[in-house]
Amino acid sequence: MQRILALALLGLMASQAWAGPDAGSPRMNYMLHCSGCHGQDGSGSPSSGVPSMRGTLGHFLKVKDGREFLIQVPGTSQSSLSHRDTAELANWLLKTFSPLEVPADTPSYSTEEVARLRNDPLADAPGRRGEIVQRLKEQGIAID
Repeated sequence: MQRILALALLGLMASQAWAGPDAGSPRMNYMLHCSGCHGQDGSGSPSSGVPSMRGTLGHFLKVKDGREFLIQVPGTSQSSLSHRDTAELANWLLKTFSPLEVPADTPSYSTEEVARLRNDPLADAPGRRGEIVQRLKEQGIAID
């Protein structure tokens, strides 16, 4: 019995060591859920249809439907992350990849807001993105 308990304890300790202090953090969630397409640095692959987040995300908060779009886009709305983790990740993304573009009075995403928006996913993400980018262009903000 002691041997089984010792093995179970070693297994638990090993899993904790593997997870590390960053496990579950917004940065780690980005690496696990977003970086495969958007890259480790958020630059995406625009030539392949994966937009860069660098210096652009914050602009989406300046126009109608932009804030909602960032949560309703399929990669976000359909991720396996909890609503809380998704809200934390979205807030981290804005601060990390687009801090200068975020309007000063912008509230952080809340768990409740993310839950509401994820329950209303987009039918045409590229079309909605195009509409938002056009609204930004009308304000003099060019986004690829």
